[in-house]
Amino acid sequence: MAPFTRRRWIQGNLAMLAGAAATLPVVAASEVEGGKAAEKDKRSIKLAMALSPAEPLRWKLALQIGVRHAIVNVSGALRRVPREEYADALAKIKADYEVAGLRISGVESHPVGAEKIKLGLPGRDEEIANYCAAVTALGKVGIPMVCYNFMAGIGWYRTRVDIPERGGALTSGFDNEIAKKRGLTTWGEISEEKIWDNLTYFLKQVVPVAEKAGVKMALHPDDPPISPLRGIGRILTSAAAYRRVLQLVPSPVNGITFCQANFKAMGEDLEAVAREFCRQGKVFFVHFRDIRGSREQFQETFHDNGPTDMPRMLQVYHEAGFDGPMRPDHAPTLEGESNQNPGYAVLGKILAIGYMRGIMQALRIPVE
Repeated sequence: MAPFTRRRWIQGNLAMLAGAAATLPVVAASEVEGGKAAEKDKRSIKLAMALSPAEPLRWKLALQIGVRHAIVNVSGALRRVPREEYADALAKIKADYEVAGLRISGVESHPVGAEKIKLGLPGRDEEIANYCAAVTALGKVGIPMVCYNFMAGIGWYRTRVDIPERGGALTSGFDNEIAKKRGLTTWGEISEEKIWDNLTYFLKQVVPVAEKAGVKMALHPDDPPISPLRGIGRILTSAAAYRRVLQLVPSPVNGITFCQANFKAMGEDLEAVAREFCRQGKVFFVHFRDIRGSREQFQETFHDNGPTDMPRMLQVYHEAGFDGPMRPDHAPTLEGESNQNPGYAVLGKILAIGYMRGIMQALRIPVE
């Protein structure tokens, strides 16, 4: 018997592989949906968390539970520098996350001040100039998406933030009758038409810059999706409103943050609108959460005990072609945590990530 050598081992294995390959069926590209099967296999949901630059402890927790995609608020950093230095400031932030093992898959909240833009006040053109510079800088450093809102005067709004949930956890809720009794804000009454005008003015200037920079603009719904709210018109309160937004300035980068619970509160058919916008390639980011109730009165739930079929929704996003970051939004505050920032404590998010990951593994939905 000839001695067994490394060369003979390699030759033997190559012969075995060649023989096995000869028995495999030949598949024409036309038999694989026009050669697109490999492309489809690359689609995946990017499981993400909102991770502040000021809270590196959460970065470690995210990595420990398998999350590698960060959604970051950069407005604090950009506020401290002139627009000519935006790119340098963002590059440093991005490098810090990368050293930790995290990828910034988008920024959430306006990257620079935008209240004058939303309210249509003097000084909005300066804010838009800053905005365009920020979007250009984001593209330059390779941060691909901005999740922004157009809630003028009032951001996301709740009438209670201490409602007992399962086991005494604390969650938030909204009751429009209570909101009405609180009266107008300092901005008085602002019509929906005025807000639409302000949004149109903003989009026409910023979207072309974002398209050139390769940065996706993902518009978040009004939360709650009710109008008016304490006298201020809210316009992003239905799927029809989003269809209008997409036509205002048609562009590959003009799209949606699909905040699932807000579309539920609107009374929309969640599965139908998710399929519609995902198939159009217009859902750039998903906020995965649930509520009980309607736009007039609701409360937040845990991710695993609300009325929505959450496994079904994850399947819908995947089947409809969603290929982007998804993060669990608003979760109850658990025992031992401060409720100082309702909806944004960390333990409920850890539960949500485990729940989402388990569903996706069971349903064979690619996740990264």
